[in-house]
Amino acid sequence: MDLRERLEQHRAEERKLQWEGTFLEYFDIVRQNPHVADLAHARIYRMIASAGVETGEDNVRRYKFFENDLFGLEKPLEQLVEYFASAAKRLEVRKRILLLMGPVGGGKSTIVTLLKRGMERFSRTDEGAVYAIKGCPMHEEPLHLVPDALRPEIEREYGIYIEGDLCPYCRQMLQDKYDGRIEDVIVQRIVFSEKNRVGIGTFSPSDPKSQDISELTGSVDLSTIGQYGSESDPRAYRFDGELNIANRGLMEFIEMLKSDEKFLYGLLTLSQEQSIKTGRFAMIYADECIISHTNENEYNAFVNNKKNEALKDRIILIRVPYNLRVDDEVKIYEKLLRESGVRGVHIAPYTLKVASIFAILTRLEPSKKAGMSLMKKLKLYNGESVEGFTRKDIKELQEEAVREGMIGISPRYVINRLSAALADDDVRCLGPLDALRALKDGFEQHTGITREEKEQYLNFIYEARKEYDEIAKNEVQRAFVYSFEEQAKATWEAYLDNVEAFVNKQKITDPITGEEVDPDEKLMRSIEEQIGVTENAKKAFREEILIRISTLARKGQKFDYTSHERLKEAIEKKLFADLKNVVKMLTSTKTPDPEQQEKINEVTNRLIEKHGYCQVCANELLRYVGTLLSR
Repeated sequence: MDLRERLEQHRAEERKLQWEGTFLEYFDIVRQNPHVADLAHARIYRMIASAGVETGEDNVRRYKFFENDLFGLEKPLEQLVEYFASAAKRLEVRKRILLLMGPVGGGKSTIVTLLKRGMERFSRTDEGAVYAIKGCPMHEEPLHLVPDALRPEIEREYGIYIEGDLCPYCRQMLQDKYDGRIEDVIVQRIVFSEKNRVGIGTFSPSDPKSQDISELTGSVDLSTIGQYGSESDPRAYRFDGELNIANRGLMEFIEMLKSDEKFLYGLLTLSQEQSIKTGRFAMIYADECIISHTNENEYNAFVNNKKNEALKDRIILIRVPYNLRVDDEVKIYEKLLRESGVRGVHIAPYTLKVASIFAILTRLEPSKKAGMSLMKKLKLYNGESVEGFTRKDIKELQEEAVREGMIGISPRYVINRLSAALADDDVRCLGPLDALRALKDGFEQHTGITREEKEQYLNFIYEARKEYDEIAKNEVQRAFVYSFEEQAKATWEAYLDNVEAFVNKQKITDPITGEEVDPDEKLMRSIEEQIGVTENAKKAFREEILIRISTLARKGQKFDYTSHERLKEAIEKKLFADLKNVVKMLTSTKTPDPEQQEKINEVTNRLIEKHGYCQVCANELLRYVGTLLSR
């Protein structure tokens, strides 16, 4: 479609949302679909649940509503959804303020933004349709028109639960415009919009001397007092405070704990009584979810102040620490870079991973477990195998470090430094070493880093560099092994022949002499030791290989050295060790002969075609590995 057709289609979709009808017509809609009259918390929960949920191998629930924007926050998000699930059932938790607490750049405001944007989209769907009394500044639920005396009967007959009362403006309008005839009141469909101040409110504290409570609860319209004669006339009042317009939806209270006491007192009534107190009017019912976010220092100061006991009792706290998994940290940077305007610069493989390793190391707390270094802890958290430890150790490590993830380098710092490196006009490709250099150079500009932290972070840069050294060698190893694939297959076949003979307690035929000889233990161990298979574990490992062969054979599938991940790694490492001198010579020589150059070109092309490198970073990788092997 061209732009004209797209605009016409958009207008057609907007017209579909402009439904109007009488109260009786709306009541028929509710009878057919009671969810239309859901309270705010129930609507938000339905919105999240409608996107779907998955339970991973670690039994952690991952909600698809957040999956493209938040990474490594499964626990806080699970607690968040549990809160909305309970509140949706009208349990007492819905009368609490939801407070997200964590370090800067940890994702607190992103969670709230996703909920707000999600509500805007959801209210435009048939499943999330919302209706209100036309002309009401608080977007009143039309069922509030039903007199209290009739509500029990309606709930018995139709199963429709009605909670809340008309706002002063609607009560006045019902008498003046409709002469008390509820069935004639006009109802319209509304669409939540933060920009249009419908169903979504946002309040940010500023100077308490200049900021007025009217920003939350509305104010008298002085221009109409002469017309209506009294400040207590609803028509002479602007019900346009953030708490008023957030009715039916969500109210974001930015940095709530920095607010003046007079603003917090209003939240006490709203959270517990679900009512807004406005001067010259009785309590005004409001159905909205209040969600705020703050940092740890502000929260601790708030908790330690005894004057805040009443409000503290009305808060449900969810800790939102930094992500502690490398793979998820990489996803964070990938997302931020996709959203940026950086184009035409190649990011070499493992660049974001190395930056993520550094960031995660700054957030981890040392463990008292014997032999548990920060790097081992990082790998264990990331789901990688660590010799001597299992996934069962993760829970103990987490219980040992309750504040883990509340301090350290934020994703914002990392992406700022990567952005600075990418902004250089001369940069064609950004590699892992470039990223570490950029992170290191930025320490002087980071106002929140102490001298002690700087020294510690420099050590983490060194640790990330060491980890990359192993990654780089492994990358070249994979590319070279492919170039010597026939040797890899020959090594695998020799190993398999010997393993089969060992397990079956048989001899094998020497290919040269034709003699019957014992299995070559030296050959088998030279391969198994590459992946840390101990002397005691060798028998079980070899039996596992034969079981895998048998399983694949029953399914009609062929077994080769790539069919078993650990065996593949062992074969490649063994072959690379054997080829180390060849690799060293090829990667470090300044003037290769034609045969050497052909082999280098073959490896370079492999890195480019199969591993995501460009010509620049492939050549740099080979040079770097050459220097590592020459040491």
